[in-house]
Amino acid sequence: MSEARTEQEIEEIKERILTALETVIDPELGIDIVNLGLVYEVEFDGETGNTVIKMTLTTMGCPLADILTDQIHQALKEIPEVTTSDVKLVWYPAWTTDKMSRYARIALGIR
Repeated sequence: MSEARTEQEIEEIKERILTALETVIDPELGIDIVNLGLVYEVEFDGETGNTVIKMTLTTMGCPLADILTDQIHQALKEIPEVTTSDVKLVWYPAWTTDKMSRYARIALGIR
């Protein structure tokens, strides 16, 4: 167990977690899961290092769930403060193209 972290330290770690998640590319769309708007929440416990990523998929039956989950676990290994990681798939609110970043919309030709 490490020492408790300040709110600012926790926010900085969450930013690094999001940056790491930008390396996880949706193989079908060729864009990372952060810019696609698939990551809904990053929970990081400042005392234990336990991390939970709440995310959705573009469709409920998406065959890429296991691939993306494995890539997320790999990406989070790059963050030394993360001791454990868990990916929770959520379906509400449902994903729409409105959740995509401007970058992702331009890359996919969506207005």
